[in-house]
Amino acid sequence: MKYIILTLAALAVSIAVSEIITRLLTGKKKPKPVFRAIIVIILAVVLFFALAMIYLSIYYRADEDALKYLKSTENVTVTKTDTAWFFDGEGRDKALIFYPGGKVEETAYAPVLHKLAEKGVDCFLIQMPFRMAVFGVNKADDIISSYDYDEFYIGGHSLGGTMAAGYALSHPDDLTGVIMLASYPTGKLDDSMKYLSIYGSNDCVLEIAPYEKSKSDWPMNAKELIIEGANHSQFGRYGLQRGDGEALISCDEQEDKTVEAILDLVS
Repeated sequence: MKYIILTLAALAVSIAVSEIITRLLTGKKKPKPVFRAIIVIILAVVLFFALAMIYLSIYYRADEDALKYLKSTENVTVTKTDTAWFFDGEGRDKALIFYPGGKVEETAYAPVLHKLAEKGVDCFLIQMPFRMAVFGVNKADDIISSYDYDEFYIGGHSLGGTMAAGYALSHPDDLTGVIMLASYPTGKLDDSMKYLSIYGSNDCVLEIAPYEKSKSDWPMNAKELIIEGANHSQFGRYGLQRGDGEALISCDEQEDKTVEAILDLVS
């Protein structure tokens, strides 16, 4: 609602400014309606994009605990490429391509992916334009074409999960499975795919009605896990998301249960 109000305010400002500009350019003559309309449109477009950039610049940042998992350890080498953070563990045959949640700094998901890499599933944490997966749905192309794994899985959190599922819809032959964290697909996935859906019992962000409706789009042998006491935000480490419920378990416990379920799916 606040962005609608800001847009209307921007339009009002545009009209007012256009009156001033047209009077300066035309003197005391009454400006032609077409001339005034053109100026209003130009100003409205400029203000709209300015508001859009302000909106996109406000996002949830990874906390200090998350950033610790960007460091290489004895069992996991972490490197940054132009496309993603690569968590390279001892595994050689399976990899997960992960799309972060909307307006969340991607590094907030480093802990769960680092833990997966420790257990044998290499992970690619994709960096999305403006931290919105809608602008980078096909980012997985770069990973799949550049690395050689027997099995590629794709997944994501919230909006990132929906966009990852969208990629899976159009690339069923390139993927073995889909992993959704507090998310759901918007189209029918191939029944040959493995599928795992995880969300928390205290999640107040995930819309349950469309989530339940989406089950008709899940592959035939889909698995679902509801983590008791978990919420929406703790699949990453970026603080409590607006509108979310309080978690009754720790970040570590929620991550560990998530990792365990993913490992069970890919085994």
